[in-house]
Amino acid sequence: MENQTPTPHIGAKYGEIAKTMIMAGDPLRAKLMAERYLDNPVQVNNVRGMLAFTGTHNGKPVTVMGHGMGIPSIGIYTYELFNFYDVDTIIRVGSCGARQTYVHLGDLVIAQGSCTDSNYAAQYDLPGHYAPIADFDLCRRAVEACERLGYAYHVGNVFSADIFYCEDPRKANWTKMGVLADEMEAPSLYMNAARAGKKALVICTVSDHILTGEATTAEERQNTFTKMMDVAFSLI
Repeated sequence: MENQTPTPHIGAKYGEIAKTMIMAGDPLRAKLMAERYLDNPVQVNNVRGMLAFTGTHNGKPVTVMGHGMGIPSIGIYTYELFNFYDVDTIIRVGSCGARQTYVHLGDLVIAQGSCTDSNYAAQYDLPGHYAPIADFDLCRRAVEACERLGYAYHVGNVFSADIFYCEDPRKANWTKMGVLADEMEAPSLYMNAARAGKKALVICTVSDHILTGEATTAEERQNTFTKMMDVAFSLI
């Protein structure tokens, strides 16, 4: 592990990244988390502008970092973090688009599982279709945190695709299967964690609604989606 760091994508040395990480697609969201939740944060990565900071939260070491957009991007970063930096737990906080009428803007979605049309699992040569799921203990504790904090939340499946601007109308069929929301990163995070024997969880804030067309602004997504962060940091 140690002799494989820094990596082509992460400039931190082995030991500069904590065993527990909270990641976000936008590196500026990682910067916000460092400023809001970490004591004595130190920047440990800026390769490709993907900011990472290590500090402590309630006395426990934690690293916050961006992971970019999409299954391939988070797949690269989390593979290196799990396998080369010996990270034990990664919690992703991000935005999602609601697929059900009872899921509203600002609600939290805890991704118990992730449906996907990505081919990421093909590398494992499995004799069937793999079901990427979250770590149960993290999922359970996230639900308890939402209950304790009084945050509106939903638990279940999300749909994760490689394509943001999709022309395939069949994508709407995921709604009929009870999928709560769309996001773009959970499958590779969950599969990388499973393959490495590590823990992972995705917690999203609903930023837009696929059925109603409601949406928040980019500034709101960057600066005000803090409830999911409160929950994530409660798991440290």
